[in-house]
Amino acid sequence: MTHAPAAEGIDTGPEGGAEATAKPANFGLIFAALMLTMLLGALDQTIVSTALPTIVGELNGIEHMAWITTAYILAATIGMPVYGKLGDLMGRKNIFLAGIALFLVGSVVCGLAQNMGTLIAGRALQGLGGGGLMITSQAIIADLVPPRERAKYMAPMGAVFGLSSVVGPLLGGWFTDEHSWRWAFWINLPLGVLAFFVAAVVIKLPRKAVKVTLDYLGTALMAAAVTCTVLFASWGGTQYDWSDPLVIGLGIGAVAAWILFFVVEKRADEPVIPPHLFRSPIFNVATLLGMIVIGLGMFAIVGYMPTYLQMVYGKSATESGLLLIPMVVGIMATALPSGAIMSKTGRYKIYPIVGTALIMLVAYLMSTLDVSDPVWLVCVYVGLAGAGVGLMMQTLVLAVQNDFPASEVGTATSANNFFREIGATLGVAVVGAVFASRLTDKLSAGLPAEAAAKIGDSDSLTPALVRALPADLRETVVNSYQEALVPIFLYLLPVFAVGLVLAFVLKEKPLADNADWHAENTASGDAGDAGTGDADTVGEKEPAPVG
Repeated sequence: MTHAPAAEGIDTGPEGGAEATAKPANFGLIFAALMLTMLLGALDQTIVSTALPTIVGELNGIEHMAWITTAYILAATIGMPVYGKLGDLMGRKNIFLAGIALFLVGSVVCGLAQNMGTLIAGRALQGLGGGGLMITSQAIIADLVPPRERAKYMAPMGAVFGLSSVVGPLLGGWFTDEHSWRWAFWINLPLGVLAFFVAAVVIKLPRKAVKVTLDYLGTALMAAAVTCTVLFASWGGTQYDWSDPLVIGLGIGAVAAWILFFVVEKRADEPVIPPHLFRSPIFNVATLLGMIVIGLGMFAIVGYMPTYLQMVYGKSATESGLLLIPMVVGIMATALPSGAIMSKTGRYKIYPIVGTALIMLVAYLMSTLDVSDPVWLVCVYVGLAGAGVGLMMQTLVLAVQNDFPASEVGTATSANNFFREIGATLGVAVVGAVFASRLTDKLSAGLPAEAAAKIGDSDSLTPALVRALPADLRETVVNSYQEALVPIFLYLLPVFAVGLVLAFVLKEKPLADNADWHAENTASGDAGDAGTGDADTVGEKEPAPVG
């Protein structure tokens, strides 16, 4: 088979060998646009968190408050595998532009919303677009850059997620206090339009003349499974008791929908999550590792440390957000150098091992925190956690991408991110349920009956209320909060230990350089060591030339 010509704007060098470059001349501009869209997609998961009290007060919808966040996460998670599959089948550029457009339309709907129903619908539209921005950005990088060189570009893209988790709440709070909560959505328009224009003009990727057969039944079952799973995790033990018929029904529905989904996927012509992905040991281990370590490690810290800082140290919401900046610094400090080293060596296995071990260490250190410890010590631990996440987040995505041919890189990338999102949702829900139960018990045991009745249950406990309490009661509440949360980090150690075993088990397939990459992308779709090399599934369509 003859090699297909390179796409427009790509220089394969004089020999197309290992030293050749696959990047277009304007790659810096493309990369900036991809980073910007990833930031927008990730930012909108958290930007409304600090604005929620103001939003629900203005729109008179406190009973629907949780849906402002849940609608976005649900839609983004459901959309991820669909974007990945359609990108592989149709080509990624138009899919990427469609995702940006949908995200911008959703932002306009949110910005103009005069009631909660409209706002929630807008958030769902945003999520459908946002899931595509995050997935397709990573897949376009895979189209343009060989895995070995790709490592140094994937690292900053991973850092965007950590940045958004800190900047989002701060930015949302600032907009709400100084201007209007609606600016949390209006800010997307100039940035999104700029990214759309740059992407439309400078990204050059080949079009794929493939007849698309969308897996409608599989997509519907996946949507049902994700919806039941997320609502079960979000509502159980918080808005409803675990024994509530609604929660039980959601749990049963989730199990049934997942089983039916995987049964249907085995028979689908173009499954949205192909079953043969799970024949790859690298995909399985990397995905589980991301679910366990990143899903629990990063999100448990980001989710609960700001409130810990407010309750125990009396910090304001803005101050507690700023005190999470060490996490972003830690992510950057390890992600960027490790990406550069991976590009030089083509090796990645050591980074998930060190990253998992570091997060295990942080979990142990956080389990020893005491109310008398200085706040800078908490910041050091948060920074170390960021360093562990920085070694892992995009390294795992890169390992998965490297294990599949170009014709399936979008599907594999989206599936990896999809399951990581599910893991994060379940992990945060479990940690939250355990924490809430422990806090209720501690408050009941430590507070006099009269004081407990005045304060109310743990759900109504706010930093302002704690600061207004008499000194003796305030000390009891602070100690209860500390004793309820801190031991949970110790409980996570066995989970992280499983992650460490997985990190050692993770197979290392040397990152392909330019010569290997170009040969693979113009071959017949052989998955090589991917464990997916089934001629009936992987090799049945010839991959299009990669731009």
